[in-house]
Amino acid sequence: RFSFLAANFKLVHIIHHLFNSFPFTYLVIRIKFQEMEFLKIQNYNTLMKSLVLLLLCVVRVNAQVTLPSRQDGFWYKNRIANTESILIEAFFDSLCPDSRDSWPPLKLALQHYGSRLSLVVHPFPLPYHDNAFISSRALHISNQLNTSATYRLLESFFDHQGRFYGNATFNLSRSSVVDKIARFTSNSIGNSHYAAVKAGFTDPKTDHATRISFKYGCVKGVYGTPFFFVNGFPLPDSGSALDYNAWRKIIHPLLKN
Repeated sequence: RFSFLAANFKLVHIIHHLFNSFPFTYLVIRIKFQEMEFLKIQNYNTLMKSLVLLLLCVVRVNAQVTLPSRQDGFWYKNRIANTESILIEAFFDSLCPDSRDSWPPLKLALQHYGSRLSLVVHPFPLPYHDNAFISSRALHISNQLNTSATYRLLESFFDHQGRFYGNATFNLSRSSVVDKIARFTSNSIGNSHYAAVKAGFTDPKTDHATRISFKYGCVKGVYGTPFFFVNGFPLPDSGSALDYNAWRKIIHPLLKN
């Protein structure tokens, strides 16, 4: 009986350790034993079933999130939201064709409504788009060097997406792709920035910022791009572009209230 108790506490300790040390999660397992009548367990099968049931019933999972030091996202024309403006949050993958197609009508709506709208774009690199993380990191590097050039770079990626995925990069190493995107970025924001842009790809801060962007989207329930929120609420039919008339139908009634 003593060996049974010791063995099971050891098993639980091992499970606890595995969950805590697993490198891709923040799960912490807390297992509490309450009043269990070990003495009534008569055979090995019942013992194992009881242990599994115990683990299923009493495991409590707590998620631990590392808070970022500042808000994520790039404000359009530095027009930060206030209580009187309508806030649009857009989650874009700079190498996503649907994100590309959704930008011109949204930009037209921003021009039409002016200061009554505020837009913040969050990079959301989809894992099934080649080199999306690298291009999203380039946006963070650009924003670090010159905030006024970030949207110019985003539009450049939209205009030249075909250069950065599929056959265009299939035979290139990761370092070659990084160099290609670094040169493209410096051409978009100013050739004098090439050395700083290239250095940005080895800066842990830009890597961390790009990961935070993706994690923020996950926290918000984003599962594809483009994905839009208006005043904090998700729009239906996310993952597909909205045309200009659709934006007007969304925004115009809000301005009347």
